[in-house]
Amino acid sequence: MNPESENSKKLKDFFGKEYRSLKFYVNTRIRDTANRNAEDIIQDVALKLFTGADRYGPINNVAGFVYRSIRNRIIDIMRTSKQTETLEIESIIQNLSEIGAESLEVHPSEKMIVILKHSIEQLKPGYRDIIIAVDFEGYTYKEISEETGIPEGTLMSRRHRAIGILYKKLELEHNIH
Repeated sequence: MNPESENSKKLKDFFGKEYRSLKFYVNTRIRDTANRNAEDIIQDVALKLFTGADRYGPINNVAGFVYRSIRNRIIDIMRTSKQTETLEIESIIQNLSEIGAESLEVHPSEKMIVILKHSIEQLKPGYRDIIIAVDFEGYTYKEISEETGIPEGTLMSRRHRAIGILYKKLELEHNIH
């Protein structure tokens, strides 16, 4: 059997078995709106993967390949619509942990998620905007700088200060409880 037909078979089997898990994954990243229905996103990604299956080399890690493709599609949708209100708290926790939240030894509980969301909402608009643009929408400092005219160094400083503020609030809450 050639690698192309093997890829199609692997993708078909994976989507057949894991459709509900994929839908849950998408729903934890975004809320359904007119532009962002979980099933539409999955079907869009599946269509692209199936039509391009012949172009790929052998797919060894189908799950990683599909989940990465879905994650990239979600980022594309978020970039094009620029609606930050649809960000999910789980994404906020995940992204903050990637930039060092482990140092707080905080395990995201429902209460900490609420505190984090509230803390982000209370940031100055410039701080909140840079956190959302870089950490959730995937923009680079250069892209933001070109669009806003704010120097990249200033944007980096704002993000650094915003993260510091969030860490202090989380640490304070963690020590209180």
